[in-house]
Amino acid sequence: MLNGKIALITGASRGIGRAIAVKLASLGADVAVIYAGNTEKADEVVALARAYSVRAEAFQCDVSDFAAVKATVEAVKNKLGPVDILVNNAGITKDGLIMSMKEEAYDTVLDINLKGAFNMIRHCTPMLIKKRCGKIINISSVAGLIGNSGQANYSASKAGLIGLTKAVARELAARSVCCNAIAPGFIQTDMTDNIARDNPMLGSIPLGRVGLPEEIAELAAFLAQDCANYITGEVIRIDGGLAI
Repeated sequence: MLNGKIALITGASRGIGRAIAVKLASLGADVAVIYAGNTEKADEVVALARAYSVRAEAFQCDVSDFAAVKATVEAVKNKLGPVDILVNNAGITKDGLIMSMKEEAYDTVLDINLKGAFNMIRHCTPMLIKKRCGKIINISSVAGLIGNSGQANYSASKAGLIGLTKAVARELAARSVCCNAIAPGFIQTDMTDNIARDNPMLGSIPLGRVGLPEEIAELAAFLAQDCANYITGEVIRIDGGLAI
């Protein structure tokens, strides 16, 4: 259980982030729902979380903006308390073949998916170190492990997130802070609808189906609990066997 813990989840207004926020709330954690622009969806997640009799608040933030993240983390601390669990889930895609990919498409995806995680880790780490405990969970992707045609920017960002996870795990281990990554495969969300539908790679999934956000949330919840205190620096695939 996570009673008394404060969880900050980025990209929490939809998809995997939404599922994780609700799951952590169901285990007793107070949740900070970080979102980019859809206030209505973020408020829905807050309402779902509060149904479990925990505190929940929504905070709008551009995770790629270092100063904005610093201000948001401070606002979360003032409103809910020092963060115990950080879930870096915010991510976007701007797909295209490498021969025609525009610089803006590459930079934007790296800024949100990878730099956004760095920004959050950078500003939450002082709280975790002071507590001498805590969990950082980065949502990577099998695309960061095996690559994906048409997603050089996305694959690079998710591979970078794996390297960031391992480095942070080494740095913070002495303070009993664990940092792990989850690498989902095809998960049914709004963001993946355009690539999951009729994708030939679906036939390569041994389990024969796409995954659900709730399945990712279950793994995140496990990593957030005390039973995972001896797991750090790991990248755990949850992909139906796609990257075996």
